[in-house]
Amino acid sequence: MSNSSPLPPVRLTDDAELARAALSTPLLSRAARLARWAGPDTRVDAGGGLTDEQLPAAAEALGLTGDDAAAHASEAWRIAVDTGLVEITDEETGTVTAGGNLGRLTAGSPSEVLDIWRDALEAVLADASVPDLDDLIDAVDLEDGGEIDLSRLDWDPEAEAEFLDGVLGNLYLLTVSEDGPGEGPVPLPALAASVIVPGDMEEPSNAVLEQVSDAMMRLDDQFRMLEPAGIVEYRPVDEALMADVDDTGPAAEPVDDTDVSRYGMVRLTPLGLYGLRARLLEAGFDAPAVGDLADKGADALLDGTAAYGPRAVRAETERWLAHREPLHAARELLAAARGSDPAAPLRRLRCQEALSLVGRAAEPALREVLDDPELGGLARVWLTEHGAPDVPAPSEAMIFWLTVDTVAAQLAAEGNSEELRALVEGLAAQHDGFFATAWRVDHPATADVLEAMGRLHPDKKVAKEARKAAFKARSAHGG
Repeated sequence: MSNSSPLPPVRLTDDAELARAALSTPLLSRAARLARWAGPDTRVDAGGGLTDEQLPAAAEALGLTGDDAAAHASEAWRIAVDTGLVEITDEETGTVTAGGNLGRLTAGSPSEVLDIWRDALEAVLADASVPDLDDLIDAVDLEDGGEIDLSRLDWDPEAEAEFLDGVLGNLYLLTVSEDGPGEGPVPLPALAASVIVPGDMEEPSNAVLEQVSDAMMRLDDQFRMLEPAGIVEYRPVDEALMADVDDTGPAAEPVDDTDVSRYGMVRLTPLGLYGLRARLLEAGFDAPAVGDLADKGADALLDGTAAYGPRAVRAETERWLAHREPLHAARELLAAARGSDPAAPLRRLRCQEALSLVGRAAEPALREVLDDPELGGLARVWLTEHGAPDVPAPSEAMIFWLTVDTVAAQLAAEGNSEELRALVEGLAAQHDGFFATAWRVDHPATADVLEAMGRLHPDKKVAKEARKAAFKARSAHGG
């Protein structure tokens, strides 16, 4: 992902609900229970972890049993320390006391709770980028005082963290994109391939497929660690398949549409969407959320939703309109839609979409701009569609100007889409001598629109006429 262009807007759950979800995660709830369990006799080692003697009691306090109970209790304690739920008051004696953040979990605001959860999430993300314990033990250099030799691990901490960040970023993008799975799960093979397979590679090589397989196994471990933080819901890779995976190649059984879920499925939770968006913002990405523009002017709404998909545009516009009196909102939208700059056609399209949500209350505002050269055509279309009486017929010049403006807006919104191709074909078929008149239209985008029509129209003869008309428009307007 690039942080130079905005991501699709995310629809966030309200902070109060997110805070409740954060408090119920195993990660934070266990840490809070241990913080309340700790007392004057609780002791920690030099690294701030619970001493071995106290781990059984900590596991019991958490209701944990089994071989991993002590490990889970140790992790919960470390999260409690990292998030300020407990504080080490005397490093020499290992004495601890309740931290200032413990009270904020119950008495603080939702945003305070979420801040604590985000600290816990960062700690888990850091852990998820570290090799497993067996690999670390193998990397200990006994001849060098027990130091860890990273060269034995074939592990680059920064590269590993960047890999996980890239995977989570792609998962976020898939979730918030209108053509993505939305709230549905993403197959682990597809997610791994999204960060491994080059975008211009039509058929992945065997070497690339092996990298994807290796990445899947790493991600399987990492998502198992991240699920207790509440960031994802994860269906792990089928253990039967894990047994068939060798050290260098992908699973012996082919992946197909019927059993792809056996290779792992992951989805972001609402809490995960919130957490990843916060991390993206901190990293300098433009990661909008629906509702960001609700308290801003109409100009910010029309420009800000320029790159949004249809559902996001509607959701953002509905939020914006909910705070305003309909007629005043209509007038504000129309005023913001004026202009001859390159972005103006798309602003007018967004304005028209917004006005369709206002309803008949906007009629007086539309009648006020009937004689406006930039808004008069739009106003006539709106009034006619809403069954208003006494709508004056548009002149031919206005019809052609509105046509150029509409195509320019669609080009900006969709590029060379099938819908635009159909619009171009329809325009050329409906208007006899369309190009003979269109090149004379006094619109800043006339030449660009005619060039696009020449590029998009499937009929070579019609396409040639469009290109000739574009040349005339550039000559006539000095472009």
